[in-house]
Formats: sequence, structure tokens, C-alpha cells
Amino acid sequence: MSQLSERPEKPVVGVSMPHESATLHVTGTALYTDDLVHRTKDVLHAHPVQVMKARGRITALHTKPALAVPGVVRVLTVADVPGVNDAGMKHDEPLFPDEVMFHGHAVAWVLGETLEAARLGAEAVEVELEELPSLITLEEAIAAESFHGARPLMETGDIGAGFEDSAHVFTGEFQFSDQEHFYLETHAALALVDENGQLFIQSSTQHPSETQEIVAHVLGLNSHEVTVQCLRMGGGFGGKEMQPHGFAAVAALGARLTGRPVRVRLNRTQDLTMSGKRHGFHASWRIGFDTEGRIQALDATLTADGGWSLDLSEPVVARALCHIDNTYWIPNARVAGRIAKTNKVSNTAFRGFGGPQGMLVMEDILGRCAPLLGLDPMELRERNFYRPGQGQTTPYGQPVTQAERISAIWQQVKDDAGVAGRRREIAAFNAANPHTKRALALTGIKFGISFNLTAFNQGGALVLIYKDGSVLITHGGTEMGQGLHTKMLQVAATTLGIPLHKVRLAPTRTDKVPNTSATAASSGADLNGAAVKNACEQLRGRLLQVAASQLGASASDVRIVEGVARVLGRDEELAWDDLVRTAYFQRVQLSAAGFYRTEGLHWDAKTFRGSPFKYFSYGAAACEVEVDGFTGKYRIRRVDIVHDVGDSLSPLIDIGQVEGGFVQGAGWLTLEDMRWDSGDGPHRGRLLTQAASTYKLPSFSEMPEEFNVTLMQNATEEGAVFGSKAVGEPPLMLAFSVREALRQAAAEFGPAGVSLELGAPATPEAVFWAVERARAAGDGAPAPDAHALSNA
Repeated sequence: MSQLSERPEKPVVGVSMPHESATLHVTGTALYTDDLVHRTKDVLHAHPVQVMKARGRITALHTKPALAVPGVVRVLTVADVPGVNDAGMKHDEPLFPDEVMFHGHAVAWVLGETLEAARLGAEAVEVELEELPSLITLEEAIAAESFHGARPLMETGDIGAGFEDSAHVFTGEFQFSDQEHFYLETHAALALVDENGQLFIQSSTQHPSETQEIVAHVLGLNSHEVTVQCLRMGGGFGGKEMQPHGFAAVAALGARLTGRPVRVRLNRTQDLTMSGKRHGFHASWRIGFDTEGRIQALDATLTADGGWSLDLSEPVVARALCHIDNTYWIPNARVAGRIAKTNKVSNTAFRGFGGPQGMLVMEDILGRCAPLLGLDPMELRERNFYRPGQGQTTPYGQPVTQAERISAIWQQVKDDAGVAGRRREIAAFNAANPHTKRALALTGIKFGISFNLTAFNQGGALVLIYKDGSVLITHGGTEMGQGLHTKMLQVAATTLGIPLHKVRLAPTRTDKVPNTSATAASSGADLNGAAVKNACEQLRGRLLQVAASQLGASASDVRIVEGVARVLGRDEELAWDDLVRTAYFQRVQLSAAGFYRTEGLHWDAKTFRGSPFKYFSYGAAACEVEVDGFTGKYRIRRVDIVHDVGDSLSPLIDIGQVEGGFVQGAGWLTLEDMRWDSGDGPHRGRLLTQAASTYKLPSFSEMPEEFNVTLMQNATEEGAVFGSKAVGEPPLMLAFSVREALRQAAAEFGPAGVSLELGAPATPEAVFWAVERARAAGDGAPAPDAHALSNA
């Protein structure tokens, strides 16, 4: 076992413990970015000047009326930008645009003594606009051939021969919705200027270093003149990876120009109408199977709704292509990706980062094709799993390691959930109940862990030991409620061999750990944990030398366990605090910078070939649902999950992540129906679901009535910190089982072998129409679903 994976005696990792800020969360004493306003003197408040048209060229901007509003201090416009007027990494997102690109686009910002003064000032700004034609829907963009960014193409095998060898060929299309992050804390930033003109920015950001970089280039500064701190976030889910930068830049610009602290905090409506979502996708596909139902060939085109600018759309589409295979071997494939340019907010990262979209396409294909092949959907999926020892690679050429875990987890879910017996019970129930049907579906996941951009796979940390024996750690990851800080405390305590209470964690800051990667791609614990471990190992190595000299032994024979240094096989010992104090008086350095880079990665974005992932995370979920045939209303009766997190760093945290990810995925696939005004009226392009009253989020009432989560045991991941695996994103895709169960339950209202299309999200309305299509098939009406183009 590698040094990185090996666990010492009596480790603190692997112990179930609550989130390090749990008490602060539930008592309301946890501080977030906007809470710091009340601890800051003379703060100015910023409010956006939004233009409520989908697209138009600004012909005049009159700010004088705003300055006449009592309490208004200044109006920020493009004329105030001393550096680059751009808030994106692709240089296609002007901070102060001269062309409105989506309904609600901010073209200026008003600073006021109070938020109300700033709001009234923003209302007083007059914007003259020449309206221009707009594209709102994916269909409109595709028809107009409105695309931007790269168009990746992933190919493997011989697709022509694959289809020739197929006994059954099916074609279809599939379009599914975007998703709102709806983090509890909206976007927020607070900027201050010190006496040297340096900027200090508190930001609710998943990527402090990139926020620092954007602010610096907007203000024409060097990065060392800007410090960004993220205390914690009230949720992020990817929505705060790229999008906070512009809001921080507005606050920083205002502070620089006025000399006063400036606060930007979006209200919920502003956040919903100004920030990007998960990309909605359109897929067209053609798939071939042999006589046994094994996939022979896949030809597909995935089109993502990128919105008005590129943001992270290119890597999102790349990851969608990399995950279209999910757990299934596809010997011959051609999959193309493209990004539609629409007049909507710029879509961005969201938990799974394109992976869910690619995997959903494949799961939808199998769910639709199984009845046409005369196979049970569960059996069809099993027949196409990657198999160990077969030398199988993904369509982009990466060997599938640990393929045996796919089948092992699948079987464990079947056993734990009692699938065989319950399916017999469900069949009896359905036979006895003509107006209510049940179904049980089982789906699996294979999710690659690492950033597709190899350079992002690095992490840093700073660990300080004070002469009283207390330890302070800082790392490059950010805390958004996912428990990363908890795990880092456990990693530090384990590596140093001390009790957890000896370690404290400082907020993430760019002047402590530079050039950090975003806390994203499920890599937070892998990258930062390894960096923290590296720093602590440096310190432990120095302290072992000191202990050895004090105990009269070789350093290789000394162990530090539970805060005591001992020599193997001897009774002498030295307490941690005494050891540290002795080291200090011996002038031993008691601070260390840790670093980690993920090895073994290579990726060629042009040829779309390589091994971009360190490893794969696996899981499976069995879901049972009940559907009312009169209304389409349904309930999730039971969910059983087995998920692979390697050897968990913190089991309670990981189980919470699995549960939360599953529920968020179920929300995307069943409830969260985002609607935009695509008509030709005056509100074209307006987000219609811009509040919790119209955008339905999963709540306690949508939780499974019985919810069983098991972490795979004896699952050490060689080459990862203490043998663990990432947990953040993969569980979201376990929710495919909910949608597939709903499809199967709706099909129970029709004859055997009916293939059903099902909307995504599968709202009760969508389920009702699926039920109606099943009933129509039973009446002899033609089914408007996937159709056979058999060339056998």
C-alpha cells in the first residue's frame, strides 16, 4: 500500500463525527459573507440596474437621475473600469455590457448608503435600448445554428461495422431540463481597501484564487494586491465556481473608487434571474444491439444550452461525453458535443458537471429500448456492464479499473433490498389495483474523479504548530456545507498522531495558500487532504527526530499516537506538548507548506483521448415508486443505495453526502421544472419560475419513506488520501433509479412490452401523460416512442 493510502495506528479518519460547524449551523451563530457587513463600518450597498429584455443594444445610459436620489453615492459604469471590462475566464462576459444578452442582465450598479437607497437609485437609471432578435429555447438555437465554443467529437471502434453487426437498431431524441442551484445563501461579496490600497474581499466563492484573478484584471492590479477569503458558503453545488467573480469585482471596484467598504448581496429573485443554472440538453441518438441485447454501436449528438456566454460550458460538454457510457461497454461509438448560444443566463457548473446529463441520455435509451428488445430493464443493464479482465476501455480510451465493483455493488443492492421478493409482491399488487401501479428500478453509476483540465489537479495547504502544541491548518478548499473542513481536521490529526481537539482550521484565504483550484469535481478531499497530509508529514518527520534524541532511539522506531511519542517496544514516552516545546527551543521549524499533484493523468482535448480521471467512483440504487393513474401523482416508497467511497475519511459526512446528492438528483429529474417565457410578447426571455413558490424543490415530503444507505466495505482506493474516494457528485446520479421506476410504473398501465417516453423532469403531469400513452398503446393506438429500424 502506498504511503498516501496507508492508515496509521488509531487514526482519527474513519471515525463518524458531526460536521465541524454543525452546532454553529443549528444555533444560527455560523457566520456567512453577508453577516460580516454588520461588523464593518460605513458599508455601501450595491444594487444592479437590470434590463428586462432578452436582447438589445444599449444606445444611451442616463445615470444622473440616480444621483439625485437621497442616499445614492455613486453609479458604477464601464467608464469606471481601470483594467479589463470582463468578469469571465473566456473574455466573453463584459462586467458592464453594451449589449443586453438576457432578460435581467445588469448593465450598471448603484452604490447607496442603504440598500433601499441603492434600489431606488437603480430604478431611476434610464436605459435606452435598441431591441434585437433573441433565441430563448434550445430548439430555436439549433434551428438557427447558433453555437459557440468547441465541438468535441469522441470516437472509438468502427461505428459502421457496429451497426451492420446489430440485430436491432433504434433511434430517438431526448430533451431535458436545466436546474437551479437554489443554495440557501445567495451570491455575496464584501470588499474593503486598506491603507496601502490593497483589497481584501470576503466572497461566497468556490474558487477564491480565480475570484482574486478576475478582480485583479478588472481593477488593473497584480494578484498580490488582492486577497480573497471564503469563510464558508451556505451551499454552492457548482453555482459559485465561476459566477461569484463578477459580483466580487463590482464590490471591489466600488470600494476602490469610494474608499469605503462595499457590499454586494443578491436577493433571491436577482440570484435566480442573473446567475447560471445546470445546462439543459438535447440529445439525438441511434443505437444498435445484438440478438442478446448487448450494445454494438452508439451514434449520438449532445447539445447543451450554454446561455449567452461560454462560462464552463466547454468542459461541461466534455464531461458529458466522457460519461455517456456510464457503467456500460460500448465497443463502437461516435458521440458529438456542441454548445447552443441562447439569450438566457450563462449556464455553469452544477454538481456532476455534465456527467449527469451524459449518463441520463444512456439510462433513458436503455429504459426506452428494453421493452422493444423484450428484456427486463434490469437484465438489459446487467448484460452491458463493463467486465473485469476483458481489457475494456471507455470510448475515450481510459481503462476501466475496478470494473468488478460494478457487479459487486449491483448484487449487494439486490440482496440488501430484497429485490426478487419485492418484485413478486409488486406484480401481485399491480394485478389487484387497476388505478395504482408500483415499480422497482435499479440503476448504477460509474463516475470519473479528477478535473478534465489536468492543471487543476493540484492542491496546497499551510500547517502551523504553535509552541503550546496547538495546530492551525489552512488549505485551498472551500467549505460549502459538504464537510470538507471536517475531513481536513481528521486528516491533520491522523497524520500528526494527535487528538482532534488539538487542531483548528482557518478560513480559506489566497494569501495563505496561493493558486488554488476550485472546490469542485468532487476533488476537494483528494487534493487538499493529500496536501494537508504532506505538510503534516514534513512536520512529523522533524518532530520524530526531536523525540528520538530525547528518548535515545532511532527516529524510525518512534511513533506518535494519540498525542504521545513512544519508542517501539519500550516504556519511555514524551507528551506532544512537551515534544513541541522542546522542538521550539531546539529551533526546529514548526510550519510547513504542503502540496499535492495528482499523478498518472493525461488528456488530449483535440483528439478526445486519454486518461483524465484518477479513478472511478461506483454506486447503485434500487427505488420503488407508486403512481396514481388518475393524476400522475407518485410517492417514493423505498430507496436502497450501496455507494463506493473507498475507505471513508468520515462516514457520517459521507452518508449525508450520499443522501443529499440523491435527493438533489431526484429533484432535478422529477420536480424542478424551470420555465422561460418563449413567446413573442414584451416579457420574452423572462424566467417564469423565479421563486420557491413556482420552482418546486425537493423537501421532507419528497424523501423516500424508507431510505437505506450503505457504504461499500473493504474498498481501499490505492493512491488516494488514506484510501478514500470522492463523494460529492456521484450520488446525485443514483437518482436515475427514481425516474426509471416511474417509467416502469407508468408502463404498467398499458400492455406488456410498451416503450414509453417520459419527460425530464418527470413531474406528476409528465407521468400522467406517460400513463395516458401506455393506456393508448393498450387500445391499439400507435406508440409515439422510440421506433425500431431493424436491419437484422
